Amino acid sequence: MFLGHRPSSHEIDAFIAASRQLPLSYEPIGLAAQGGAGFRIDDEHVVVGHGEKAFERAKVALTEWRQFDLGWAEAFPRSAPIAPGTVVAVLFRHMGFWSLNGCRVVYTIAGDGSREFGFAYGTLANHAECGEEIFKVSLHPGTGEVSYALRAASRPRALLARLGYPVTRFLQARFRRESAAAIARAIAG
Repeated sequence: MFLGHRPSSHEIDAFIAASRQLPLSYEPIGLAAQGGAGFRIDDEHVVVGHGEKAFERAKVALTEWRQFDLGWAEAFPRSAPIAPGTVVAVLFRHMGFWSLNGCRVVYTIAGDGSREFGFAYGTLANHAECGEEIFKVSLHPGTGEVSYALRAASRPRALLARLGYPVTRFLQARFRRESAAAIARAIAG
């Protein structure tokens, strides 16, 4: 949904409520991990801290959706649980207008003796893009490095996203970089 104004809390709540009934705009679930024909794969992998305490703070940052603390991107509701089926609205401000996009958490990540934590969400039928994104933090044994990884499989869905594809690609790259910096800030916090 593209808007000429910042949506109100009421508009965002109504958008989320309507989004709960919508299907994913792609298949299969797991697209970001596996890739798929016609989808662009993007990866960002950044060391954001060191040690067990930093890893615990990184996990909390993901559960608080802090990777969206960018000023021009936000996720609603801020208290949305990281659990399959949870629907969120992602709000972006760009090029003088706003876009509100529906996403659903499709799976969670917790493995390797809890040295990884994260989740993937998929785009709903009211999202400007089509695809899936994985947000993950990891604690690497031996080095103690804490890394943030974002992996996305996407293609434009809405007409404006297709027409402005070079701008869309620029904004996607900006989001990957700045979300990593937001997680690093949250850890240092």
